[in-house]
Amino acid sequence: MALRCGIIGLPNVGKSTIFNALTKSAVPAENYPFCTIDPHVGVVPLPDPRLSRLAEIYKPEKVTPATVEFTDIAGLVRGASKGEGLGNQFLGQIRQVAAIVHIVRCFEDENTTHVEGSLDPVRDAELIETELLLADIESLEKRLNITEKAAKNDKTAKKEFAVLNRLLSHCNNGHRARTFAADEDESSVIRSMHLLTRKPILYVANVDEAEITQDNRGQFCQTLFDFAQKEGNLAIRLCGSLEREIASLSDDEKSLFLDEYNLPEEGLNKLIHAGFKLLELETFFTGGPKEVRSWTIKNNATALQAAGEIHTDFERGFIKAEVFPYSELDKLGSEKAVKDAGMAKLQGRDYVVKDGDCIYFHFNV
Repeated sequence: MALRCGIIGLPNVGKSTIFNALTKSAVPAENYPFCTIDPHVGVVPLPDPRLSRLAEIYKPEKVTPATVEFTDIAGLVRGASKGEGLGNQFLGQIRQVAAIVHIVRCFEDENTTHVEGSLDPVRDAELIETELLLADIESLEKRLNITEKAAKNDKTAKKEFAVLNRLLSHCNNGHRARTFAADEDESSVIRSMHLLTRKPILYVANVDEAEITQDNRGQFCQTLFDFAQKEGNLAIRLCGSLEREIASLSDDEKSLFLDEYNLPEEGLNKLIHAGFKLLELETFFTGGPKEVRSWTIKNNATALQAAGEIHTDFERGFIKAEVFPYSELDKLGSEKAVKDAGMAKLQGRDYVVKDGDCIYFHFNV
């Protein structure tokens, strides 16, 4: 399960600059609207020091990290849901991602124009949320027109019409689809719509170099954090210009650079960790002489579901899962030592996988 995030934002907020830094891609990042004309996708390895430690233990032929996919989606503007700017074609790109990363400018710069004429992070966040909501309302209205006709002679369509009609009323009252109360059957119908306002949002406050080195948030940044909390979303701080510099450095140079600016980690790590939290994901590992690999699954996934993440044959022929806790492997240094200490456990299909478990799956097909 790859973490797929769509990076959005108004023009000139530093979106492509941050995307370039995170993925080390060469997407144009110019100071004018709509320089990102086509969606750009960057796939980057998930940074996890535990994977490096397991590679030391197993000494495999190859090491395969889990990946994170970022899609840089062209700048949206007021009226995008009605075709303004680059229009609805880019809203379609947002439908394909699991989470939205919304870059919001939180710094003054007289050399960089603001598409709305002034700096107001909450206004900018609400503007984009409104455009996503308007796009959802349009999608619901189209679906209802089709479903209404079928509902006259079909009980399933009648139930679908009822839930979508309630949801449309909810959205018309200014509420996001993610706040709509629905049972499992109703949620299944709603999921099929791929509504934009059901997706979790990570707000990234793009601040200047002076602020990123301070523990306290600036006024603009704090208002965005407060807004995110009110909406039930997450927010982090990044400095796009610094991340661009960090991306060009060697590992040794990065360490010195981060120390100089009193930064605990690269922005990429911070963004991915926040994305994991937002999407309720965790990591498990598989290890052996051929390969050590990390995998991402939903929190509270079972051993059977984790097996299916590797291959459908593992899930179909599941017998048992031999679980080695990462902390024990790290401490004792080998599978044999973990077994001898009685810390390796055989688990059934309903075992709830814990973050950091290293699992050997027994299966038969």
